[in-house]
Amino acid sequence: MTVVVPESRRPPLEVGQRLPERTPPAHGAAPKSSRRPWTRWVFWKRWAPMGPTVATVLVLCAPAQTSDVTTSGNVTVPDAASMVLVVWCLVRLLRGRGGRLTPTAAVVLGAPAVAFAVTTAASADPSASLPGFVRYLQIFVVVPAAVLLMMRDTKDFRLLCGALVLLALVQGSVGVVQNLTGTGASYMGQNIRAVGTFGALDIMGMSTVVSYGLVAAFALCLAAPAESPKLLRIGALCCAAALLVPLVLSYSRGAWIATVAACTVVLLLAALRKALVAFAALTAVMVVLVGGFGVGSTMVEERLSSIADVNSAPDRSVTDRYSLWSAATSIWQDDPATGVGPKNFPAYRDGHAPVGLSSGSDTAGAGTQFQREPLLSPHNMYLLVLSEQGLIGVMAFVGGGTALTVCGLRRLHSARRASRSAGAADAPGTSDCGLVAVGLIVWQTVDFLYADIGGPSTVLTALVLGAVAWWALAPTPTEDDEAPGR
Repeated sequence: MTVVVPESRRPPLEVGQRLPERTPPAHGAAPKSSRRPWTRWVFWKRWAPMGPTVATVLVLCAPAQTSDVTTSGNVTVPDAASMVLVVWCLVRLLRGRGGRLTPTAAVVLGAPAVAFAVTTAASADPSASLPGFVRYLQIFVVVPAAVLLMMRDTKDFRLLCGALVLLALVQGSVGVVQNLTGTGASYMGQNIRAVGTFGALDIMGMSTVVSYGLVAAFALCLAAPAESPKLLRIGALCCAAALLVPLVLSYSRGAWIATVAACTVVLLLAALRKALVAFAALTAVMVVLVGGFGVGSTMVEERLSSIADVNSAPDRSVTDRYSLWSAATSIWQDDPATGVGPKNFPAYRDGHAPVGLSSGSDTAGAGTQFQREPLLSPHNMYLLVLSEQGLIGVMAFVGGGTALTVCGLRRLHSARRASRSAGAADAPGTSDCGLVAVGLIVWQTVDFLYADIGGPSTVLTALVLGAVAWWALAPTPTEDDEAPGR
């Protein structure tokens, strides 16, 4: 083989010496290009499959148009984006480029679908329950399955986590501005409640988004040094600390409790030394914000004390919530097996609720005029499913969440054990993704004790469940799964 050295680096020629001749390429052979051939095409093949998923997350940055919460069948922009995601997944499956469901994944995702169909057919009013069946199918079966089939490796998982954190930062920034300028939702006579772009009719939307981003960032900052760069971990910790502010200003007790529970579990699963450092940093931020600058300190203290005080006159919502829980339990006792059917809780609420239940909740601020919204659910996802779908629905619902949690923890243990032995591959990813997945499913499990599905942010819940399902239920990666065209 002849090597041609550039003229600037060639040694001086001796008398009579000639330059070596270039070897011409073989007949029909294309000359080699100095540029890497994958700049555009491979970039498209690598990131295009996750495009609809990331777009569905980021579209929640746009202001939500929710004018009437009592109307069924409203298709929001996030709902439309999730439909595009499902269609994109089907197209890739037909082309043989999607993922595959393991038998365990098929059972975990299929059992709730069967239970939802049975309880809808047994409903006292099947036509009224049909929109609820479609909604449950979308949030807990179809969209999570599409995300599971679209995600291929930890790069896709981390990309989705980055989109979650970015969305949380955008919505949290809007919420902080609302609190400082008095343009948020009404709370105790003042327009200071941070609700982001979701408006006063979806006061849980911003707190849910911010909580997802906080838990994801907090878990990523505890990743092992071998899994992520130091700057990335520091940036994740800064994001988690920054998201504490809008979470506090949301005045959402359920989100507070769920976030504390999720971060505690993540701390226990991470290394003890890193956990103590992260906990100390976050505590210092809270002390400075609440104690030093007095960010909502008085109202936050009152909000915390109202969690266990059902007789607190300024916070009637706690009494109403316990009354709704009692009504849901009473409705279930009338039809224990299949319940009254999806979307039928409001029709049976007044006949089972205590006398002290309010006729509705007051909403105002954040661009919305004062109006009284009806109480359409018990604000507890488990009791909502129990009252509307009976033991059949709640067993499938709780069983699916339990399976995701157990399988996620088991896969996290396998990933850590695999990282200690060279060449082992017992899990589709590394422990940083596992920490995020377990943290998110713990947050969702606890939050469902104080909230239920509803509003545009519900689509984000479906995406999170899909990401958790990928970590917990995806098959062990093989060489075929790592192919560029998958």
